[in-house]
Amino acid sequence: MTAVAPAPASLTSVFVRLKLSLLRNGLRQSAGRTAAYISSIVITAVFAAAMLLSFVLMRGNADTDSIVVLLTAVLALSWTVMPLFVPGGDETLDPSRLVMLPLRPRPLVRALLVASLVGVGPMFTLCIALGACLALAHGAAGVAASVLAVPLVVVVCVALSRAVAAANVRLLTSRKGRDLAILSGLMIAVGMQVVNFGAQRLSQAGGLSSLEPAAAVASWLPPSSAIAAVDSASRGDHAVAAAQLLLTVVVLGALLYWWQRSLVQLMTTPDGSTIGAASETGRDRAGTGLLGRLLPGGRTGTVMERSLRYVWRDPKTKGAWISSLAVGAIVPMFNALQGTGSIYFACFASGMLGIQMYNQFGQDTSAFWMVAQTISTTADAYAELRARALALLLITLPFTVLVTTATAAVLGDWSSYPDALGLALALLGAMLATGAVTSAVFPYSIPQDSAYKNVAPGQGGLAWMSIFAGMIAGALLCGPVIGATIYLNVTEQESLLWILLPGGALYGALLAWAGLKIAAPRTAQRLPEILAAVSK
Repeated sequence: MTAVAPAPASLTSVFVRLKLSLLRNGLRQSAGRTAAYISSIVITAVFAAAMLLSFVLMRGNADTDSIVVLLTAVLALSWTVMPLFVPGGDETLDPSRLVMLPLRPRPLVRALLVASLVGVGPMFTLCIALGACLALAHGAAGVAASVLAVPLVVVVCVALSRAVAAANVRLLTSRKGRDLAILSGLMIAVGMQVVNFGAQRLSQAGGLSSLEPAAAVASWLPPSSAIAAVDSASRGDHAVAAAQLLLTVVVLGALLYWWQRSLVQLMTTPDGSTIGAASETGRDRAGTGLLGRLLPGGRTGTVMERSLRYVWRDPKTKGAWISSLAVGAIVPMFNALQGTGSIYFACFASGMLGIQMYNQFGQDTSAFWMVAQTISTTADAYAELRARALALLLITLPFTVLVTTATAAVLGDWSSYPDALGLALALLGAMLATGAVTSAVFPYSIPQDSAYKNVAPGQGGLAWMSIFAGMIAGALLCGPVIGATIYLNVTEQESLLWILLPGGALYGALLAWAGLKIAAPRTAQRLPEILAAVSK
């Protein structure tokens, strides 16, 4: 008898198992990562449940359709841009790793799409889509439209995200290209603020009912059109509902086709992203020599120069810095220009820039082993962290003063300038302190071989928990300065507000010094664990 060869495994099932294996193996690295990932799942589940309950409670409200449609549009926008700029992603979604494999485009798109549906993000999107349909569905027609709308919303969001990412993978994996991508991130930050202030104006103009014009436009933009179809079917406009669902299906097909074409181009076109690298070396070396002469000597100057070179040359580090600088200036200035802001919004700049102190060793990636060779004592660790903090202060300190001064000038509120600047400087010092500690306690890697990921698989929850926990701790550490500011303003002791400027600056410096002192012994003791985490 002739042996029957087993049927080959489906490509889709292979990719799903691959993604599950990557997640499982990432969580096995340490108990801390597992706890952080589980915590992120729990937090997301609680938030999704709260949103689902809110949608149910909104059922029957006159403005429910406008709110739900616009929220779906915001969710789709987030899926489009957030995966490119926030921690996340996995190896199964990076097509550049599949170039040498004999895979046909259509089965590959199907396999990648199904693998992309496995994760916390798609499950959260599913809950939002389900809640939106529960809020709008009435009658048999509404329920029938919901059965089609819910999966369409989830699949369109995921397909949109992956199609955009695949189309920009060459841009994001080249140094010059990622410099251009930074500009797109800046435009997104500005656009989000424009939308935010536009929503404020709409709200001031006439409450939730003023959102109807925007919702009417979004109801014909997939995937919001699928949710709008549920409302149309519930109201008896079956033809409109069918047209909106059909539009969503057509756009989904177009996205999948665009994704497939991008994969074909990616896998058949050579990558010339490194052309011209040699010609840049001389210019970089000259600039580094000038910078080295301006910095102090010894280890402090060397570490500061290395950190500043990361800011200028590493695309991911540069992108994070430019985004923080842009958002840190946009939020207080836009609010001031709108006449609804406060000078204390300048603290937003301190918070955004202070985040750059977090995960200091992760930006070194696998090269951190060379830094680790120079750290053998607590004093070495303290010198390393102090120099990195000083490099950040070269940018963050003058920028914080500039933003606070500009905000005060636009608002004409110079009486609150001393305490606002003191509070901003205290917050900056607190962020440097908590950033130093979290860098030692919660390090994570920043992969350089993929444009899709800012965190290795299994470390996303750890990254988010590190950032949010550090930010909360930083805000709590500023409690004395915040309390003093509130007290002097409530009691109208304006003549004493100037004390908060030197007091806040001194308090911030003490917090930064204490944070470095606390982080130094932990860095020296946990050096092997840090090296293993950031080199993954």
